[in-house]
Amino acid sequence: MKPVILAGGSGSRLWPKSRAALPKQFLALTSDKTMLQETITRLSGTSAEKPIVICNDNHRFLVAEQLRMQNIQHGGILLEPMGRNTAPAIALAALHAIKDGEDPVLLVLAADHLIKDNSAFHQAIESANSLALKDYLVTFGIVPDVPHTGYGYIRAGSAVENGMLVEEFVEKPDLETATKYVSTKQYFWNSGMFMFKASRYIEELEKYQPDILKVCRAAVDSETKDLDFIRIDPETFKQCPDDSIDYAVMEKTKMAAMVPLDAGWSDVGSWSSLWETADQKDANGNVVIGDAILENVKNSYINAEERLISVIGLEDVVVVETKDAVMVAHKDKVQEIKNVVSRLKKEKRPEFEFHREVFRPWGSYDSIDNGARFQVKRISVKPGEKLSVQMHHHRAEHWIVVSGTAKVTVGETTKLVTENESVYIPIGDVHALENPGKIPLELIEVQSGAYLGEDDIVRFSDRYGRTN
Repeated sequence: MKPVILAGGSGSRLWPKSRAALPKQFLALTSDKTMLQETITRLSGTSAEKPIVICNDNHRFLVAEQLRMQNIQHGGILLEPMGRNTAPAIALAALHAIKDGEDPVLLVLAADHLIKDNSAFHQAIESANSLALKDYLVTFGIVPDVPHTGYGYIRAGSAVENGMLVEEFVEKPDLETATKYVSTKQYFWNSGMFMFKASRYIEELEKYQPDILKVCRAAVDSETKDLDFIRIDPETFKQCPDDSIDYAVMEKTKMAAMVPLDAGWSDVGSWSSLWETADQKDANGNVVIGDAILENVKNSYINAEERLISVIGLEDVVVVETKDAVMVAHKDKVQEIKNVVSRLKKEKRPEFEFHREVFRPWGSYDSIDNGARFQVKRISVKPGEKLSVQMHHHRAEHWIVVSGTAKVTVGETTKLVTENESVYIPIGDVHALENPGKIPLELIEVQSGAYLGEDDIVRFSDRYGRTN
């Protein structure tokens, strides 16, 4: 059994924590592990092989670093040049999995789901595996506990081994319809998790969506290796139709089966769902994360990252604070956060894409102050890592080392800069920064100039493949 972890998506409904450059699958929202790490580590104790992880090209170093932090061995990190929905993504994984002549059973999982009962999940995997080995395309149907209107539903048919045949997939219903579905006990939430042989998925895709398969075959035939990553040719892949696995295959195939899953599952699709699934609430039904003082507050979700939050006299609200934004919403209106995110994107505000602290493969930087012609950043460089050899047309930089040792190159001169020492990089000078030591390098960077945007970087060489 080879897991395929779908780690794409923007997670915009969990703004301001989740943003385009750091979406929810890379955040620790339900434990001390990120959701990607939880997704993979909960497979411990099953027959799972090294997983294939599929992600956006821009998130490749996040994936690699989060796997490394948990000592997770992987079977490849497949990079999508652009999003084309789940049917092509799974096709890429299936075609890649059979390249060496094998035909593994693929367990397709989203990287951003919550599952509380691992034992029940493992039992469902075993049931699905036996069906997959008999050529069924298996989905996991969540046993509903409420008439939820945010999920699609699966209507189950007659029994087959440890599961059921699928009668039909239905769209997200209104509340009255959802209530009827749940009362019949024949309907299950569509989890978006699947299991099937790689060859069977390819066969069904060829039958029902040959255009997708044709493009994905060409893309995989021309794939290249880059460090830990498997790159897909963007010119080929951009021709691929955009379609979900549900529409492309599962709703059309005659071999769809379902295994019921009752394991405390949630797709963590909103802040209210994080409140619903939280294990610990206070006496008034509040979930509190971080430093908060509440007075006469009930059934609310409070998440403080940097500052003290005080909430008084409110009920059924969500308050989420980050270094650069605060979001307050009624629990019944949290779906409308997507409208705020759309406005941020339209207005080209940095809060749409980045947090104040931005993670890079070499470490991170935090923009702690700025003005009309200056910007101050706190920079952390991991041991042994190096920033690109670069220059700027519009800004000069001062670096002050706070802890650790920096190896600094400016023009033809290289020197070591230690704690309480500084170095100046004039406008237009080619320069590089490296941490040659065994501990993190911490420094303060003061930028000054007419333009301070991140796109004022000309890279001449870069160990992460980010050269201009």
